[in-house]
Amino acid sequence: MTRANHAAVQTPRRLVRGLLISIALNAAIPLILYRLTKRYLTGSEVIALSVAALFPLVMSMVDLIRSRTLDPVALLVLMSIVVSMLGVGLGGSAKLLLIRESLFTGAFGIACFVSLALPRPLMFYFGRHFTTGRDPERIAQFDAGWQRPHFRYVNRLITAVWGTMSTAEFVIRVVLVYTLPAAVVLVISPIISGGIVIATIVWTFAYVARVRRLGAATEPKMSAPA
Repeated sequence: MTRANHAAVQTPRRLVRGLLISIALNAAIPLILYRLTKRYLTGSEVIALSVAALFPLVMSMVDLIRSRTLDPVALLVLMSIVVSMLGVGLGGSAKLLLIRESLFTGAFGIACFVSLALPRPLMFYFGRHFTTGRDPERIAQFDAGWQRPHFRYVNRLITAVWGTMSTAEFVIRVVLVYTLPAAVVLVISPIISGGIVIATIVWTFAYVARVRRLGAATEPKMSAPA
């Protein structure tokens, strides 16, 4: 594998570190924009939340530009941008603006469940992206794994877990929006959402590592030549 391809292989530590930075920024900067807009520009809740939504929207666009290729992650970012722009464009409802990011999360959860009925589930493609580093040989090996029943079971289980957690995040966000003040939701929703994503990522890598260990332990050992 080339150095570039090796660097492209994602690790739990790298993913979690990036998510923690994203959580901190998305909890602090939108709140600051919201407060400044309400204090110095307008008292409108909708306008203030629309301004606060600009930061995650711009960050999503930056991530898409940096990826340069429309891999599964870039496609996910693109879809989140579209949903965020629709949420801001519709306006008229402060609660809708607060829920906008989780609209995509909920849709992603549903997509995971729907993909379970397709030839290959959604998280199969994400798993291939994160573990192969765009290396053709590793991609071929990953694809070949689909011939094994247990490999198919693992990918479908991971997809079901991501679907469940994504749907749960959407439900939690809706409950928060309808029970707490907007400023509080702006702070705690990225923390809760990010925490759910981190927990699911950690579980996914731990589960895959366990499956690999068990697989290695059950593989027949080659006898030494006489």
